[in-house]
Amino acid sequence: MTIRTILQYPDPRLRTIAREVEKIDDGIRELIADMFETLYAAGGIGLAATQIDVHLAVIVIDLTEKKKSPHVFINPKITVLDDRDRGVYKEGCLSVPEFQANVKRPKQVRVQCLNENGEALDFKPEGLLAVCLQHEIDHLNGKLFVDHLSLLRRSRISRALRKRSA
Repeated sequence: MTIRTILQYPDPRLRTIAREVEKIDDGIRELIADMFETLYAAGGIGLAATQIDVHLAVIVIDLTEKKKSPHVFINPKITVLDDRDRGVYKEGCLSVPEFQANVKRPKQVRVQCLNENGEALDFKPEGLLAVCLQHEIDHLNGKLFVDHLSLLRRSRISRALRKRSA
Protein backbone atom coordinates (compact mmCIF):
# COMPACT_ATOMS: atom_id res chain seq x y z
CA MET A 1 0.00 0.00 0.00
CA THR A 2 1.12 3.49 -0.85
CA ILE A 3 0.11 6.89 0.43
CA ARG A 4 -0.70 8.95 -2.64
CA THR A 5 -0.49 12.72 -3.07
CA ILE A 6 -3.84 14.48 -2.75
CA LEU A 7 -4.41 17.18 -5.36
CA GLN A 8 -5.09 20.62 -3.91
CA TYR A 9 -7.67 23.13 -5.11
CA PRO A 10 -7.47 24.96 -7.54
CA ASP A 11 -5.48 22.24 -9.39
CA PRO A 12 -7.27 21.83 -12.77
CA ARG A 13 -6.92 18.02 -12.61
CA LEU A 14 -9.64 18.08 -9.93
CA ARG A 15 -12.04 19.12 -12.73
CA THR A 16 -11.46 15.91 -14.72
CA ILE A 17 -14.54 13.71 -15.02
CA ALA A 18 -13.86 10.13 -13.93
CA ARG A 19 -14.34 7.16 -16.26
CA GLU A 20 -16.27 4.10 -15.19
CA VAL A 21 -14.32 1.10 -13.97
CA GLU A 22 -14.71 -1.61 -16.59
CA LYS A 23 -13.26 -4.50 -14.59
CA ILE A 24 -12.51 -4.95 -10.91
CA ASP A 25 -9.07 -6.53 -11.02
CA ASP A 26 -5.84 -6.49 -9.00
CA GLY A 27 -5.07 -2.97 -10.25
CA ILE A 28 -8.38 -1.65 -8.91
CA ARG A 29 -7.91 -3.54 -5.63
CA GLU A 30 -4.44 -1.97 -5.28
CA LEU A 31 -5.94 1.46 -6.01
CA ILE A 32 -8.56 0.90 -3.30
CA ALA A 33 -5.88 -0.14 -0.78
CA ASP A 34 -3.81 2.95 -1.63
CA MET A 35 -6.89 5.16 -1.33
CA PHE A 36 -7.65 3.87 2.17
CA GLU A 37 -4.00 4.28 3.18
CA THR A 38 -4.10 7.87 1.86
CA LEU A 39 -7.47 8.60 3.49
CA TYR A 40 -6.36 7.35 6.90
CA ALA A 41 -3.00 9.15 6.74
CA ALA A 42 -4.78 12.41 5.90
CA GLY A 43 -7.37 11.98 8.65
CA GLY A 44 -10.35 12.22 6.32
CA ILE A 45 -13.64 10.36 6.04
CA GLY A 46 -13.96 10.11 2.26
CA LEU A 47 -11.77 10.14 -0.81
CA ALA A 48 -12.51 9.98 -4.53
CA ALA A 49 -9.89 8.60 -6.93
CA THR A 50 -9.96 11.93 -8.78
CA GLN A 51 -8.38 13.56 -5.73
CA ILE A 52 -5.25 11.43 -6.17
CA ASP A 53 -5.13 12.07 -9.93
CA VAL A 54 -6.64 8.72 -10.91
CA HIS A 55 -9.69 9.44 -13.02
CA LEU A 56 -11.72 6.32 -12.37
CA ALA A 57 -15.10 6.20 -10.60
CA VAL A 58 -13.93 4.86 -7.24
CA ILE A 59 -14.76 6.23 -3.79
CA VAL A 60 -13.65 5.07 -0.36
CA ILE A 61 -15.38 6.14 2.85
CA ASP A 62 -14.89 5.36 6.53
CA LEU A 63 -17.00 7.45 8.89
CA THR A 64 -15.78 5.82 12.11
CA GLU A 65 -13.28 7.43 14.46
CA LYS A 66 -11.21 4.26 14.79
CA LYS A 67 -11.27 3.66 11.02
CA LYS A 68 -12.77 0.21 11.33
CA SER A 69 -15.64 0.43 8.83
CA PRO A 70 -14.25 0.89 5.32
CA HIS A 71 -16.72 1.16 2.44
CA VAL A 72 -15.97 1.09 -1.29
CA PHE A 73 -18.23 2.52 -4.00
CA ILE A 74 -17.38 1.80 -7.64
CA ASN A 75 -19.19 3.49 -10.56
CA PRO A 76 -21.68 5.21 -8.25
CA LYS A 77 -24.81 6.75 -9.72
CA ILE A 78 -26.89 9.10 -7.61
CA THR A 79 -30.55 9.97 -7.95
CA VAL A 80 -32.05 12.82 -5.95
CA LEU A 81 -35.36 11.62 -4.53
CA ASP A 82 -36.70 15.00 -3.39
CA ASP A 83 -34.85 18.08 -4.60
CA ARG A 84 -37.00 20.35 -2.43
CA ASP A 85 -35.97 18.62 0.81
CA ARG A 86 -32.48 19.98 1.44
CA GLY A 87 -30.28 20.25 4.47
CA VAL A 88 -27.30 22.45 5.24
CA TYR A 89 -24.14 20.61 6.25
CA LYS A 90 -20.73 21.91 7.23
CA GLU A 91 -18.30 20.36 4.75
CA GLY A 92 -14.55 20.22 4.45
CA CYS A 93 -12.34 18.50 1.92
CA LEU A 94 -8.88 16.94 1.79
CA SER A 95 -8.34 18.84 -1.49
CA VAL A 96 -9.32 22.15 0.12
CA PRO A 97 -7.39 21.92 3.40
CA GLU A 98 -8.32 23.97 6.45
CA PHE A 99 -11.50 25.39 4.93
CA GLN A 100 -15.04 24.44 5.79
CA ALA A 101 -18.32 25.89 4.62
CA ASN A 102 -22.03 25.25 4.85
CA VAL A 103 -23.33 23.46 1.77
CA LYS A 104 -26.99 22.84 0.97
CA ARG A 105 -27.63 19.35 -0.38
CA PRO A 106 -30.62 17.05 -0.92
CA LYS A 107 -31.44 15.00 2.17
CA GLN A 108 -32.88 12.07 0.23
CA VAL A 109 -30.84 10.32 -2.45
CA ARG A 110 -30.56 6.87 -3.94
CA VAL A 111 -27.13 5.42 -4.77
CA GLN A 112 -26.48 2.54 -7.13
CA CYS A 113 -22.95 1.19 -7.49
CA LEU A 114 -20.69 -1.81 -7.13
CA ASN A 115 -18.65 -2.78 -4.10
CA GLU A 116 -15.05 -4.02 -4.21
CA ASN A 117 -16.29 -7.56 -4.96
CA GLY A 118 -18.29 -6.42 -7.98
CA GLU A 119 -21.60 -6.88 -6.15
CA ALA A 120 -24.37 -4.41 -7.00
CA LEU A 121 -25.51 -2.07 -4.24
CA ASP A 122 -28.74 -0.06 -4.34
CA PHE A 123 -29.51 1.93 -1.21
CA LYS A 124 -30.78 5.21 0.23
CA PRO A 125 -28.10 6.61 2.55
CA GLU A 126 -28.98 8.98 5.36
CA GLY A 127 -27.19 11.60 7.43
CA LEU A 128 -23.41 11.91 7.16
CA LEU A 129 -23.10 8.99 4.71
CA ALA A 130 -25.55 10.67 2.32
CA VAL A 131 -23.65 13.97 2.51
CA CYS A 132 -20.26 12.28 2.13
CA LEU A 133 -21.39 10.27 -0.89
CA GLN A 134 -22.80 13.36 -2.60
CA HIS A 135 -19.54 15.21 -1.89
CA GLU A 136 -17.36 12.40 -3.27
CA ILE A 137 -19.58 11.77 -6.30
CA ASP A 138 -19.24 15.48 -7.06
CA HIS A 139 -15.45 14.90 -7.21
CA LEU A 140 -15.96 12.13 -9.77
CA ASN A 141 -17.92 14.66 -11.84
CA GLY A 142 -15.19 17.32 -11.63
CA LYS A 143 -16.98 19.36 -8.98
CA LEU A 144 -15.85 20.46 -5.51
CA PHE A 145 -17.80 21.62 -2.48
CA VAL A 146 -16.53 25.16 -3.11
CA ASP A 147 -18.57 25.16 -6.32
CA HIS A 148 -21.66 25.27 -4.11
CA LEU A 149 -20.41 28.54 -2.55
CA SER A 150 -20.65 32.11 -3.75
CA LEU A 151 -18.08 33.27 -6.29
CA LEU A 152 -16.66 35.69 -3.69
CA ARG A 153 -16.15 32.96 -1.08
CA ARG A 154 -14.66 30.61 -3.67
CA SER A 155 -12.14 33.21 -4.87
CA ARG A 156 -11.11 34.02 -1.28
CA ILE A 157 -10.42 30.35 -0.60
CA SER A 158 -8.50 30.02 -3.88
CA ARG A 159 -6.34 33.08 -3.10
CA ALA A 160 -5.61 31.87 0.44
CA LEU A 161 -4.55 28.43 -0.80
CA ARG A 162 -2.34 29.92 -3.52
CA LYS A 163 -0.63 32.15 -0.92
CA ARG A 164 0.09 29.14 1.30
CA SER A 165 1.63 27.14 -1.51
CA ALA A 166 3.77 30.03 -2.78
